[in-house]
Amino acid sequence: MCGIIGAVAQRNVVPILMEGLRRLEYRGYDSAGIAVVNGGLSRIRSTGRVAELAALSKDLKGNLGIAHTRWATHGAPTEKNAHPHASRDEIAVVHNGIIENHVELRTKLEGLGYRFESDTDTEVIVHLIHHHYRGCGELLEATRSSVKELDGAYAIAVVSGNLHDRMVCARKGSPLLIGLGIEENFIASDASALLPVTRKMIYLEDGDVADIGLLEYKIYDGEGVPVERAVHISELSAETTELGKYRHFMQKEIFEQPKAVADTMDIAINETGISPELFGPDGKLVLEDVEAVTIIACGTSYHAGLVARYWMESLAGIPCSAEVASEYRYREIVPNPKALIVTISQSGETADTLAALNYAVSLGQTKTLSICNVDESALVRQSKLRFLTRAGPEIGVASTKAFTTQLVALFLLTLALAKLKGRLAAEQEAGHIESLRRLPHAINQALEVEPKIEQWAEKFSEKQHALFLARGIHYPIALEGALKLKEISYIHAEAYPAGELKHGPLALVDSNMPVVAVAPGDALLEKLKSNLQEVRARGGELYVVSDEESHFQDEASIHVIRMAGHAGHLSPILHAIPMQLLAYHAALQKGTDVDKPRNLAKSVTVE
Repeated sequence: MCGIIGAVAQRNVVPILMEGLRRLEYRGYDSAGIAVVNGGLSRIRSTGRVAELAALSKDLKGNLGIAHTRWATHGAPTEKNAHPHASRDEIAVVHNGIIENHVELRTKLEGLGYRFESDTDTEVIVHLIHHHYRGCGELLEATRSSVKELDGAYAIAVVSGNLHDRMVCARKGSPLLIGLGIEENFIASDASALLPVTRKMIYLEDGDVADIGLLEYKIYDGEGVPVERAVHISELSAETTELGKYRHFMQKEIFEQPKAVADTMDIAINETGISPELFGPDGKLVLEDVEAVTIIACGTSYHAGLVARYWMESLAGIPCSAEVASEYRYREIVPNPKALIVTISQSGETADTLAALNYAVSLGQTKTLSICNVDESALVRQSKLRFLTRAGPEIGVASTKAFTTQLVALFLLTLALAKLKGRLAAEQEAGHIESLRRLPHAINQALEVEPKIEQWAEKFSEKQHALFLARGIHYPIALEGALKLKEISYIHAEAYPAGELKHGPLALVDSNMPVVAVAPGDALLEKLKSNLQEVRARGGELYVVSDEESHFQDEASIHVIRMAGHAGHLSPILHAIPMQLLAYHAALQKGTDVDKPRNLAKSVTVE
């Protein structure tokens, strides 16, 4: 959600920090701030965009600094609540996460004479560090002593006005990494913030505290023992996070899907067959005696899991459930040690999904697999098996290419399990691989419906509500279409299985309620057509996404987009494309902030 960047160098770090904040804007924020050390501590905060903060900071200079974009949790989005927070103009802190015992700590610190200026939980951290620093005179030790008193999640960066070439950082439950330069070093909550200055990254682990200087760094684990963490060379480039010819990142990412899908399945479809080792060296050992699959995720990733449930049960013959992570983690689960726990997250840092994974493992469900777009993320590190999607950076808050690549990963997992269960004959396997090979081209064809979608969007932009309908494996795509529309256009949208119309939603249908139907020519088509007649009989206006086998025709109250061909089991992936385009163009028509919708963040790293 929030974004952190810090730098210690022999040059002015303010431009580095500002560029890093700009690259972190996609995560969502409502205020921003910067603190630098230059003969003391200087701090500037703003409730505007990063560009406004940059204008306010044009005369600021320093060789050491930290900066932050904040998404409000405790306290309103005001300047006094913006980060960095400072204690007596000596210590400054930026923080991602939530401190659960901040009330008790606040009371303690007020008793020690500290005055609080903000409504945030973060301010207790900076006063606590200052209190310990005053006692020991050592920033690293003060930070280590302070984090021991914190309950909750945090990624923090700390500087002192007395130290011009040193910063300290720590993490627990919220991502943080070190960037290594030449006689300069950096920290950030997201690798994309550091791409203009370095591609050498070290991902801190839970409990780590790091002391970072110009020429060296030292990392200590939660027990205070010095540790070595692996150095990774990021495969990302600075250009991948630029807009290029596109108007918005969401538009760019929609049109990057053919390549993202091709990259994601490249290894799988170029081998002789689908192998369990696609999911890690222990793939066969973990997967061969799986009796059930539980998919745990949030938001769009959860919708991918719902699609996979149909694949798992029909192709692999394995019972499958899809669970909302924030609900699963608080339920009394009946554990099954032979169930495969599949967690899905674009960032790999989604707080609820991580907590649900830990809960599942604590119950003895140790067969774990993560599907994720970020190598070295917490979710990947904590799972026995992994499948890394190759979507590249996804900047727009509304997920698009991450969703379709997750679906590809889940289809490959389904085939691997089906093969282990003896339910995938050689000719069937070859057929599925060929369908996957054709998928990027089919997505390119799906993108050609954009002009017709733009016409639909003109009508949608005038509406306040919309209803999405589908049946079977396409019902999760209706859910995803409704989610996309409300996320970025702020049109209230709901999705239902079409067979549920008479059980309530039909009461909402009138001439002002557009109804979107995902209607490919599958076994449930005739059932769906009957449901859509019920909509027309109530004066509803239909927007139907079909294919060549559906035989829908444009009429006065029915608008039809016909996709090329029918993609069989992979049809949900293709039908997601018009849903994404509809949301994007409706948001354009309404003039909303497409990439940074109100109240939402890209990575939900707190509960």
